[in-house]
Amino acid sequence: MSDLEANTAGAGGADRSNPTPPSTTVVNPDLIDHSGWKPRVNPWIIAATVALAAFMEVLDTSIANVALPHIAGSLGASEDQSTWVLTSYLVSNAIVLPLGGWISSLMGRRNFFVLCISIFTVASFLCGIAPTLPMLIVFRVIQGAGGGGMQPMAQAIMADSFEPHKRGQAFALYGLVAVLAPSIGPTLGGWITDNYSWRWIFFINIPVGILAFLLVTRLIEDPPWIKPDRSRLLRLDYLGLSFLTISMGAMQMMLDKGEEKDWFGSDLIRTLAVLFVASLIGLVIWEWRQKDPLINLKLFRHKNFAICCFLMMLVGGVLNANTVLQPQFTQQILGYDATTAGLALTAGGITLVFVMPFAGWATGKFSARTLSLIGFTLLVITFRYAAYVTNMQMSFAQASWLRVVQMLPLPFCFISITNAAYIGMPKEESNQVAGLINFVRNLGGSILISITNAQVTSRSMWHEQHLQQYMQPGSIAYQQHMQALGGFFGQVAGAANATGMALGTIYNELLRQATTQGYQDVYMELSWASIGLIVLAFLLSKNRPGQGPGASAMH
Repeated sequence: MSDLEANTAGAGGADRSNPTPPSTTVVNPDLIDHSGWKPRVNPWIIAATVALAAFMEVLDTSIANVALPHIAGSLGASEDQSTWVLTSYLVSNAIVLPLGGWISSLMGRRNFFVLCISIFTVASFLCGIAPTLPMLIVFRVIQGAGGGGMQPMAQAIMADSFEPHKRGQAFALYGLVAVLAPSIGPTLGGWITDNYSWRWIFFINIPVGILAFLLVTRLIEDPPWIKPDRSRLLRLDYLGLSFLTISMGAMQMMLDKGEEKDWFGSDLIRTLAVLFVASLIGLVIWEWRQKDPLINLKLFRHKNFAICCFLMMLVGGVLNANTVLQPQFTQQILGYDATTAGLALTAGGITLVFVMPFAGWATGKFSARTLSLIGFTLLVITFRYAAYVTNMQMSFAQASWLRVVQMLPLPFCFISITNAAYIGMPKEESNQVAGLINFVRNLGGSILISITNAQVTSRSMWHEQHLQQYMQPGSIAYQQHMQALGGFFGQVAGAANATGMALGTIYNELLRQATTQGYQDVYMELSWASIGLIVLAFLLSKNRPGQGPGASAMH
């Protein structure tokens, strides 16, 4: 045996008697570059799947509105009590919306999304069979909790499934869901309630929920940078959750009951306002100091994200106010029933189907700042046009065309701001970004609906007092009108009743005119607010088109 063989054998023997493991390199999984990850399923199939679930949830925020009188009558409650069917859902929804990021980090985004679909579907069935109003309110709270996680998770899944330069097109699909669902909700709810039963506005969610459950479980997967950490459950921030629950509950109740209770003239509203402000301040201070917060408020240190959240709150408010103001006007002044008022919104929904894809394509060609400026400028024009065309002689065709004009700016506003919110943000924070963006959008909707409704009432009363000066005996036009109506009613109901009926007719006409002018004033106020949005849009960082999370913005 040669010396080399002997040495080798000796070494081998030494290895066997005292084995030494080969040297290895330990790789930190957190440092692995996942930038090349792609879902195994076509991203557009994923987008359609999560959009289906999100559409079902967003639809439920408005579909029950027109059914409240039927629900109250069926369950032996007053209409005032039945409004808790809406309020309970919105409060629960608002609490869960910003928690989506934390919960998904606990159990995984896909699992959380599936859980939300399951809760929402089961709760929809329970709402449909509810025997009493208190039971219905409890089930609506559960339904709202399930729905609260579906919107942000759908958006976050879309954001991570598409390459940055295609993300705007995906958000166009999500934007179609977010804008179209509230528009057709009152129409669909009115038609179902008039032709079947209010219970079916909840039962229709069941087949959609089952289909969404099957598709999500088969097609959706979490990206590798989402790592569930169940130990976070033991570190649940109970105080932060309490602050969030109290603040959102107080705010929604204050907005819901404010006009009815004469706002701050009521002890209840003042108490709710104090609770809201105090708990919101407590929430911000507490969450900012936590190492493992429920809501990552430190994301607001990113200037671009903070501006996007503020803009999205205003855009969400404009969207929801638009969706409420026009149906209210057509029913209150033009005498439309709920179904016809809803049908007047249909043309706007069709318009979105064509404009949304174009706006999504434009995000890959133009910066978010440019597109938002286009959208906000169109908003100014839209509201000025609405103030002009809204009158007591408005036809159904004019109402439909107004809705078309109102829908044109929204895709550019919604998609550009949503896309810009992810720019420069770590992709690991996609869930938190989506949760906060959807949270502020819903928050803005609740606030601006209440403000615009209160303002319509306030401005209508001002115009009523102004117009009453023309109902004086010294007014020649008033006297001529009274004589003409008095002669007509004298032939129909007798001379004794003619004067009273003529006076009542003129006063009703005055109220209609005053209310119409109130709506016109609110549209003009919204146009001025939109000019403010244009100014704020210049604060956005001018990103490169197609830029995604983790990239830096150009100033």
